[in-house]
Amino acid sequence: MSISLLLVPLAVATVAAVHASSADRDDDGRLVCQVQTRMRDANLLAAALRDTDAVVTVHGDELTATWAGVSADFRRGADGIWTAHLTGQVDEERAVGIVRAVDAAYGRQVQRAVLDRLRAQAPAAGLRLESEQITEDAAVRLVFAVEGRSA
Repeated sequence: MSISLLLVPLAVATVAAVHASSADRDDDGRLVCQVQTRMRDANLLAAALRDTDAVVTVHGDELTATWAGVSADFRRGADGIWTAHLTGQVDEERAVGIVRAVDAAYGRQVQRAVLDRLRAQAPAAGLRLESEQITEDAAVRLVFAVEGRSA
């Protein structure tokens, strides 16, 4: 089976929400679904795909991910919206599930990148990391002290 997914950025998601769970057919008769996502950065997408146990191959602006029985080609259009064309042992429900798992992994990659940037840039901004806590819902709480200031 073959399914194509249109990965709609969350910024556009409210406009596309009506179509988010609907399926259509393209000119070649392939099933095309829209799935809301936050994916923008190709490097973070590749890392997220690897986090879902995919074997990832990068070809310029295209990514190919392969799981057991399923292959997905990710391409970004001129509008910045990613599409994923899935082939193999996949139906609409599994395709949407795969993309949602990748989107969740992408969110964790974004969180990791932002935390790394905060830790790296804090000293230059006169901040010292005093504590870091990961909550039950995987949120991260950082407490910084301002260096060189007296009360």
